[in-house]
Amino acid sequence: MTDNLVLASQSPRRADLLTTSGYRFTVEPANIDERLHPGESPSDHVARLAGEKARVVAVSHPDALVLGADTVVVVDGDVLGKPESDAVATSMLRRLSGRTHQVLTGVALIGGQRLRCEIASTEVTFRSLRPDEIAWYVDSGEPNGKAGAYAIQGRASRFVTGIVGSYSNVVGLPIALVDTLIRSLAT
Repeated sequence: MTDNLVLASQSPRRADLLTTSGYRFTVEPANIDERLHPGESPSDHVARLAGEKARVVAVSHPDALVLGADTVVVVDGDVLGKPESDAVATSMLRRLSGRTHQVLTGVALIGGQRLRCEIASTEVTFRSLRPDEIAWYVDSGEPNGKAGAYAIQGRASRFVTGIVGSYSNVVGLPIALVDTLIRSLAT
């Protein structure tokens, strides 16, 4: 493994995934504008943000491997980021109800002058949700700060009927992809 990994994220879920996977790292969140640019595709959006996060933090850590990531939920080509209110969370969950959506994570790793960036995609299917279930979930507070207004590792796990791809990607960081990128830059 590596002893000089810096996670450019304030996400406790990403830190937990790295810790559980046996990585030693420090955390230095990147403060960037995460708004979607006009005409930007969801995959371009997550790749851009992951790269920006890694680049901002790499300036302070020239001898480290700096990991940036950004995750969004995509349905009907629309990016569902973090809901700004309970009403937005409710609307997002209604859109996901009874459907399959994509979870995209851009992962960028900088080591020295080298940058590697990849995108992980996972399909997640929700069963149909009743209005009272959506209200119960939104009232729990769990949708706050979560792309697509849900946490697959939490109470929303009861809504998921299928997943194709990386589970850890849906949580917020595709660990197998991270490992591949680290190995490519650590050698």
